[in-house]
Amino acid sequence: MTAFLPSARGRDAVASPIRRLTPFADAAKSRGVSVLHLNIGQPDIATPTAVLEAYRNFREPVLAYGPSEGTLAYRSALAAYYNGLGYGSAGRPVDASDIIVTTGGSEALLFAIAATCDPGDEVLVAEPFYPNYKGFSHILAVGTRAVTTTGSDGYKVTAEQIAGAIGPRTKALVLSSPGNPTGTVLSSRELRDIASVCRDRGVFFISDEVYRDFVYDAAICEGATTAPGLLGQPGFDDCAILVDSVSKRYSACGARIGCLVTRNAALRAAALKFAQTRLSPPVVDQMAAHAALATPPAELAAAIDDYRRRRDALVAGLQAIPGVRVRSPDGAFYLLAALPVDDAEQFCIWLLDEFTVGGETVMLAPADGFYSTPGLGKDEVRIAYVLQVEKLQRACAILGLALASYPGRRAA
Repeated sequence: MTAFLPSARGRDAVASPIRRLTPFADAAKSRGVSVLHLNIGQPDIATPTAVLEAYRNFREPVLAYGPSEGTLAYRSALAAYYNGLGYGSAGRPVDASDIIVTTGGSEALLFAIAATCDPGDEVLVAEPFYPNYKGFSHILAVGTRAVTTTGSDGYKVTAEQIAGAIGPRTKALVLSSPGNPTGTVLSSRELRDIASVCRDRGVFFISDEVYRDFVYDAAICEGATTAPGLLGQPGFDDCAILVDSVSKRYSACGARIGCLVTRNAALRAAALKFAQTRLSPPVVDQMAAHAALATPPAELAAAIDDYRRRRDALVAGLQAIPGVRVRSPDGAFYLLAALPVDDAEQFCIWLLDEFTVGGETVMLAPADGFYSTPGLGKDEVRIAYVLQVEKLQRACAILGLALASYPGRRAA
């Protein structure tokens, strides 16, 4: 009898470190355990009222297809938004024709890699990195080449490292600032130096700016209140690709609206063909994302202040646990913590399978899946500080008690 097996591509795909322990969490919940989710970047901050109202106010008799590149109204509003950030200072304003609206920032990543790389090509990543960079590359039969950064250097990748890692099949660099999972923020000068290497070596720079607003020290960005954007840097029109999303900025992860922005007309045309293949991005969600652009700056600033308090509480709680090593991140809402264990994944499973305090436990993301180099991140976890301060403090208390009694704890 014929065995119906998935493709080698499907068999070889790696499960997300952010979600692969979900069955253990579901089993814990079925036993009545309350799970504090610090594994996934799902904020608990309320979605802006204007976003929710846009859904409620949809009254069209037919929910029809929209344009493959996104509605002109939303793309025009996005262009104005980016120009307001100073992204038009690189030579000409961002125009609606530079933008393709995507189904989440994830699809923007997929389109960007597909438009810059052929099968057998490579993208550069700075590890630890967002796992979907490798996941989408794998789907497209594109390799990933990692440049390793460490906590001792603030997880910052340098232009020199990028220059040394570019090979004959390297077609693009994918880099986030602020970074996921590290929270590292690059300055304008650091970003410009890396972009110069890419431009001079014929490598596209895919700039993941999903966490652009989540910066906790303006001095890092040379006085700016948000992370510097590549599109605002002069001289990089041909190689620069912006990937963005409404998910984190407006606490609207379920809206699934992102975008790809580039002044490279040929690249944008290639990405549009992919967009046409999937027909159109969600129409009602674009209306909601359009409404999100009117969110008062004070509301977003209050959310950033809230995240800063969460970061400080989490870092303090972790630093109080014997054997845990952690640095305070400069942006985003993630950090990496090294635990006194040999296998962080086994510890994370044990937390969900066997350990509770007052009927509660904690779910973390094993960090080995954020690296390409075998063996790295084995004792680390990524923690998302997306819960209220009181819950983060409770999570740290649970984590401290768990590490104190864990059978696989590493001797000091």
